[in-house]
Amino acid sequence: MKQRTRAQSCGCPGAISAPGSRRDMLRQTATGFGALALSALWSEHGYGMPNGAPVISSLPRAKRVIFCFMDGGVSHVDSFDPKPALTQHHGETVHIDKRVNPTAAGSRKWLGSPWKFERYGQSGIPVSSLFPHLATCVDDLAVVRSMVGDFPLHSRGNLFMHTGSNNAGKPSLGAWINYGLGSENDNLPGFVVLHNGMNIPSGLENFSNGFLPARFQATLAQTAGAPIDNIVPADQDGRVQRAKLDLLQAQDRAFSAAQGDAEAVESAIENYELAYRMQSLIPDVMDLEQETESTLKLYGIGEKNENKSRFGMECLRARRLVEQGVRFVEVLCPNVGGSTGTWDQHGNLKKGHEENAANTDQGIAALVKDLKMRGLLDETLVLWSGEFGRTPHSAGADGRDHHPSGFTLWMAGGGVRGGMAYGATDEFGMNSVENVVTVHDLHATLLYLLGLDHEKLTFRFGGRDFRLTDVYGRVINEILL
Repeated sequence: MKQRTRAQSCGCPGAISAPGSRRDMLRQTATGFGALALSALWSEHGYGMPNGAPVISSLPRAKRVIFCFMDGGVSHVDSFDPKPALTQHHGETVHIDKRVNPTAAGSRKWLGSPWKFERYGQSGIPVSSLFPHLATCVDDLAVVRSMVGDFPLHSRGNLFMHTGSNNAGKPSLGAWINYGLGSENDNLPGFVVLHNGMNIPSGLENFSNGFLPARFQATLAQTAGAPIDNIVPADQDGRVQRAKLDLLQAQDRAFSAAQGDAEAVESAIENYELAYRMQSLIPDVMDLEQETESTLKLYGIGEKNENKSRFGMECLRARRLVEQGVRFVEVLCPNVGGSTGTWDQHGNLKKGHEENAANTDQGIAALVKDLKMRGLLDETLVLWSGEFGRTPHSAGADGRDHHPSGFTLWMAGGGVRGGMAYGATDEFGMNSVENVVTVHDLHATLLYLLGLDHEKLTFRFGGRDFRLTDVYGRVINEILL
């Protein structure tokens, strides 16, 4: 009789007998090799695994995100949420309670939209004449008309949209996603912000790693000149730079060991090494001369409108970056509206919104179309949003103020159901009244589409577990495929 193992003797479930040969051992333990390899992969890429448990909760629909951020606040009633009642009551006086909107209260007048709405595509979604290019993409868009925010101020609204928090020092959405999923390309940063050198809305806190390791913070790249400063090594063959980095790394390793493997030092070492590896790839990825003339024309690159051309470059570079495996790319629009935000038209609404739309409409529509033509839209989630909307009423005759109680955003690709409008504001566009969606709901949905559970993606800091959605958030299943 064969001697039983200790596991068999004590009645442990799933116990196996001692293998009689190497072949038996391999047959009985083979399934464990996959788990061993997966654990090594998680360790290598720094996947978020609170208490050792993976945060992957579903089959991911998307692999990456492109966030087209319209800072300042696009008017929802002038873009994707038509309100005939505003036209009917245009110019009539309305009193707004300060408790409803402290930044736009008192005696006001309803302001009808100066733009016409028409229905487009098979879905028949109405779009204003501000966005003739995006109007041709409506069958790929899930338009959410019932967004609400918590803050009517730009700085707080921007921070809340990016981090899910009103307090500075919290990780940005892109940082959380890279913490949860890791990088698809070890030679590129996982989180890139594309800007035109003039506009970083409400400061770098919106793109911070917060309390997450420093390797998850955003890398900023500009359209004018070199995308990233000092990306080309001073010495042609790079040997001097490599020697300097090796010396610096040795000193940092020694310091880290003396401090007990300090995370900040380890992150600094990783960032130095990533910057070194980026030198061989970033110039190539950002080089638009490799694109065809028809592609450049699609994005509006090279047109006389310099802001439109630069923004088109940002959108095209966003496509090239996600092609190379960058997890999260944020595209910032040209700042022609002043320090408070591009779309922040308290006055001169018609002039300002038309100029902003002319700068951004073609580039974003081209991005959606280009991703679709290349078979990338299904696995790339495109998000278009500002920090809030704008009031349906005005203190003057041609301007709208901050409005977080009801606004519109849209998503495309990455597992989102295209050609639909979800939620609604009331007849004047004052408040979200149907299928209300919060910023936490939006974040929960983005994470879900990437295969992450927003309740399990946590990081322990200051004695408690933090998450992007705090203690809130639900997945908006109704807009998913």
